[in-house]
Amino acid sequence: MGCEKMKVIVVGGGIVGMSAAYHLAREGSVDVTLVDQKHEGQATEAGAGIVCPWISERKDDKDWYELACAGARYYTTLVEHLKKDGEEDWGFKRVGALAVSEDEAELDQIEESAQDAKRTFPEVGNITRLTNEGAKDLFPLLNDRLSAIHLSGGMRIDGRQLREALKRAAIRHRASIIHGKARLSTEGNQVKGIYMEESFHPADHVIVAAGAWAPELLSSIGVTLPIEPQRGQIVHLQMPKTDTSEWPMVLPRTSYYIVPFDHSRIVIGASRENGAGFDYRQTAGGIQEVLNNTLSVAPGLAETTLHELRIGFRPVGPDHLPVIGRIQSIEGVSVVNGLGSLGLTMGPYTGKLMTDWTLGKEMEMDLSPYDPQRFDN
Repeated sequence: MGCEKMKVIVVGGGIVGMSAAYHLAREGSVDVTLVDQKHEGQATEAGAGIVCPWISERKDDKDWYELACAGARYYTTLVEHLKKDGEEDWGFKRVGALAVSEDEAELDQIEESAQDAKRTFPEVGNITRLTNEGAKDLFPLLNDRLSAIHLSGGMRIDGRQLREALKRAAIRHRASIIHGKARLSTEGNQVKGIYMEESFHPADHVIVAAGAWAPELLSSIGVTLPIEPQRGQIVHLQMPKTDTSEWPMVLPRTSYYIVPFDHSRIVIGASRENGAGFDYRQTAGGIQEVLNNTLSVAPGLAETTLHELRIGFRPVGPDHLPVIGRIQSIEGVSVVNGLGSLGLTMGPYTGKLMTDWTLGKEMEMDLSPYDPQRFDN
């Protein structure tokens, strides 16, 4: 008789949780169940999905930058995995990115940063300095004052579509998906599984990937996770009769962005509102902030149609560095959280890292900087 499969429960149905469930299920040797409460405001639901970390102003934070770039690199592997599992259309495209500024000295710094990154990460692609006219050839609605550095390797993702692709592929590999609110069940310092209402689901290991809602789940077993929700408001625009599918992303040196998608859709955003809690509202001030900042970069967007507004709660920690690893006080519980605004850049890769960690495989990178216990002192 063969050995009984290891039972793993993943709590959280966003990109990170779905990625962990998918990668675990691909192993074939794990009994995988994912629990999704379908929270209103799940970050994946709202995320536009910019994958272009190589010129970030946070690149001096070595641990953050290493994980972000590894996440970007992993998309090449993920595309192949999902293609083999029948998933080829999930909003992924390497459309390139325009880093824009009207300050030539700032563009010099961006170009130097991109060239430096390319020495280690060739997926940056071709790096080209563009005049305003050259940038407008790629993105016609740009402000007349802006020039750009073009990175051909920039990728964009539709968060909803990627999550659904991972979900379908995980199910093909015999993962189970259930919906509802999970409660962790422990005995002594050992996890035993979860309860959903009065239904008990046993597990050898539980991965908590519940985003901004994880602290509530973990507090029930005496674990404090200092993660707060950061509200982001994001605007979807329509440009009827305009093919935007090949337009590059536009990245000013602010927290705002413009991401064109297929079907004449352009996503702009996003606000970063701390202290709002889980207040799921579209606010006049938040939307005004997004529109004002975006229209200063691309005034041509003023004539587009306001199509949809989305809200997401990003999980953010006190040091803005992700939380990845085991909870030392409870055997069999791991957490992955705190990816903030780079959830779609890091998410698929961190799900894969959690799979390797859970199964005791040799790790591709040192996870000690992301240890959940680092806040205890």
